[in-house]
Parts: sequence; structure tokens; C-alpha cells
Amino acid sequence: MGTTASAYLTGFGRYLPGEPVDNAGIVARLGGDDAVTERIRRRVLEANGIRTRHYALDGDGEPTELNEELAVKALRAALDDRGMDAADLRMLATATTMGDVLVPGFASMVHGRLGGGPMQLLSASGVCASSLAALDAAVSKVRLGDHPRVAVVGSELASRSLRQTRFDGIRAGMDSHFLRWMLSDGAGAVVVEFQPHPSRPSLRVDWVRHVSLAHEHDVCMRAGMAGIDPVVGQTWQDVPVDEAEAAGMFVLRQDVSVLDDLAGAGLAQFEELVDIGLVDVHHLDHVLCHYSTNMFRDLAFDGLRRRIPTLDTSRWFSNLETCGNTGAASIFIALEEAWRSGRFSPGETILLAVPESGRFAFAFAHLTVVAPTEQQGAST
Repeated sequence: MGTTASAYLTGFGRYLPGEPVDNAGIVARLGGDDAVTERIRRRVLEANGIRTRHYALDGDGEPTELNEELAVKALRAALDDRGMDAADLRMLATATTMGDVLVPGFASMVHGRLGGGPMQLLSASGVCASSLAALDAAVSKVRLGDHPRVAVVGSELASRSLRQTRFDGIRAGMDSHFLRWMLSDGAGAVVVEFQPHPSRPSLRVDWVRHVSLAHEHDVCMRAGMAGIDPVVGQTWQDVPVDEAEAAGMFVLRQDVSVLDDLAGAGLAQFEELVDIGLVDVHHLDHVLCHYSTNMFRDLAFDGLRRRIPTLDTSRWFSNLETCGNTGAASIFIALEEAWRSGRFSPGETILLAVPESGRFAFAFAHLTVVAPTEQQGAST
């Protein structure tokens, strides 16, 4: 039998718009300085642990860039990191919660701005886990031999939906304010190739696993409908725009009462990976987990310690506190920073973990750091 073809991450890039915005500077960007909103904001910020984040908004809260522009800047950073041009790509896979326009698809708009030659496109939709869904597709095409080089980008521009103008005249409780003071903007990208980088380490993609539990859970994070479930004739496409806006259909909402269930379900999915042998907890060197608040990190630590009493939390990397929650972009933004910081050495393993609250989905990827092809050739 022939050996299974491999895929490697060989270039890493990210883009965070504007200067970092600390907690005191949020109101200038997003508005909401009334007493009730201030009280909710302080409560959310104290819980999530985010100290700075980035918005594609100027000092008056006006948009400065498109989501597709964020994506292209992260892609160009990843291509530059690899020493490639867009013309070297044969596929582009994108992930975002909401693009700039309804049609065409996000990948088409990003490709049009990025340039390069003819290529296959994939627009992965969803929420946070869509980034690893896009990576899964890219890795699969490289392994099949269909494309030698692919780029993947996760990009979010949530701030347009978080400004005060979205909340004027509507009843907004914790289900909407939780995300308002949680989400921010940014993009992260990787280059996937059929062979390792010739002169520096690469990350071999051992496997990607994506699972939805929507058959067991109601909608948690939502927009575009009045309640927690869509009803025929009562979605944002069925009623006049002004009525949809007055009903708060364009506000991102999250049922915070079920987030503990999300953490528990995520731990159960991780334990399943251990039980079936995909993750060896005794030889797992790094964990990069996307989460929206430090509270969930603490829940994860408690759950993991029950399974791994000797858990070394120094192996856990997150930049939530300094980069914020950027949804589908978060895991690639964290991976780029961890890579750039020199945390990884050849032979080490990395687990990427992304829970998605939309209707409960979880994505994981297992990576192994490999030496450059020049060193591999010299050692044979």
C-alpha cells in the first residue's frame, strides 16, 4: 500500500485593524454610555478578561475597512511569510460569520481583491468553527493531490453590528450585550502545502475533526430572527427592513444560560478524541483553544485536570486578553502568534480546539512540528 499523502502549514499571517482599544476606549468606538449599558458592560468585561481588542472603526465609530480587506491583508501576510504570491495558489478557502455583502460569496470577494490566477474557492459559513472547516477542506484537497498550495483565512468584522445605532429603540438584555462587549475584528491565515517548508520547520496536519451537535441543542448564537427559532414568514428576509430592525433581528444574540452546557459538551468531545486514540494526552505539547471568556478557560482546566491530573497549563496558549474574541479568525490569529513567538520545536504536537455556540459545534485539529526538508534530506 502507498503512504498517505500529507499536508503542511508553511506560512502564517494575521491582520488586526487599527490600534489596540482598551476597556476604557470601547464606548468611543461602539457607543452605549447610559447607566444600564455601562453596568452590563463592566460585568461582561470583568468576566471575559479581555484587556485590549481591535476594531475596524475610527475614533468616532465609523467603519474604516471591509471584512474582505481584513482577510486579504492576513492572506498577504501569510504569503509573504512563506515567500509566495497569490499566483502560486490553486485554492482559497475562507471562513467568516458575516461577509460584507449577501451575494457573491465571501471567497469570491476575497479572491477578487487578492488577485492571483484561476483557483478553486470555498466559502465556509457558520461561526467560530468555520475556520477549521475551511482548513479541513483545504487539507483534503492537498492530500488528494488536487492542489499543491492552498490558502485558508478566517476573518471577522463584527464591530459594525455592535454599534449603538443597532440598539437604539430595541430591548437589549444580556443575550445581546454579552456579544457586544465580547466580539472584535481581525483576520488570520495559513498557507497549506504538499511538502514542508524547505528551510524552516512546518506544521504537519495529522487530522481535522468537525462535529455538530445541533440535533441535540437549540439555537444559542443567532441573528436574523425574532425568537430562538426561525418561523416561516418571520425572518429578516420576510418582513420590511425597518420592521426587522425594530424587532432587533440584526442584533447578534447569545443564550448565555446554556454556555456552561457548551463547555461541558466540548470537554466530552475532547475526551472522545482521547478514548479513540486520536489524542495522546501524555505526548501533547501544546494546546491552542479558542474561547470567548476566561471563565470557560477555567472550566476547561477543571475538566481536563479530572482526566489529566498532571496537566501543565503552561502548554495552553491563548491571546484572548490582548487580541479579543475574533470568532472564526481567532484560532489562526492565536496560531500565528504562537508560531512567531518560537514556542514550537520539531517533534512537538499541537492541538487546536474551537467550540462554536451557534447551535453547538466543535472542531479540533492535531498538528506535528516537522523539520525543514533541507534537514530531512541531510539526515537520510
